[in-house]
Amino acid sequence: MLGLPAALGPSKECPVKSLAALAIAFVTSATAFAQTPPPAEGAVVVTVGEGIVKRAPDRAWVTIAAESRAKTPSEAQKLNADAMSAVMGKLKGTGLPSDAIRTTSYELRPEFDYANNRQTLRGYVAQNAIEVRVDDLPKLGGVLDVAVGAGATAVSGIRFDLKDRTKAEQEALQHAVADARSQAETAAQAAGLRVERVVRIEVHRDAPMPPPRPMMTMRAEMVSAEPPVAPGELEIKAVVTITTAIR
Repeated sequence: MLGLPAALGPSKECPVKSLAALAIAFVTSATAFAQTPPPAEGAVVVTVGEGIVKRAPDRAWVTIAAESRAKTPSEAQKLNADAMSAVMGKLKGTGLPSDAIRTTSYELRPEFDYANNRQTLRGYVAQNAIEVRVDDLPKLGGVLDVAVGAGATAVSGIRFDLKDRTKAEQEALQHAVADARSQAETAAQAAGLRVERVVRIEVHRDAPMPPPRPMMTMRAEMVSAEPPVAPGELEIKAVVTITTAIR
């Protein structure tokens, strides 16, 4: 029997086994690579957009009050009830609907004089305040004049608004989103990237609103004619934060 060459003898490792081991190692490495999680998504950019819509107001609210004084509580109440009934009757006569007038406060309190560290009862004060909604702004000055002429002793807290505020708010929101999106596109372009999609939109419902236009409180002795009223413009503001994926 012929002997095997020394290179293929039993004391040496077979080349077939070495190739098999190499193949197993390659398969194992490929499997491990396939199980590696994919790379994270591209970068994002967060921007804040603001939208402002200006509108001329077409509605107003105003507080009108009548104050009465008397020596007794019942007398002060009666005087005040008569005064406010006259005021409300005249206001309704201007064409205001019944749901445009609502009572906001009623107060009956004693009044005192103080002298030589002593308190002396002077009498009683009754005050009734109503809030009036005026949907025809050109009539606002006339409404105030009628109220004071009928016995109102104070006019205060005029504030203006829109009958259809929702439409203006939606328009402001559209402007805010467009502003934030434009900022995101500008930032991405500056970095040599582009906006791929919007990931998140957050609407800031608590965006600060401008306060009502202040107006001096008017008392009966201060009003001698129909007061001029200048409502100006209202600003409806919306603020959003958007997150956009860029690539």
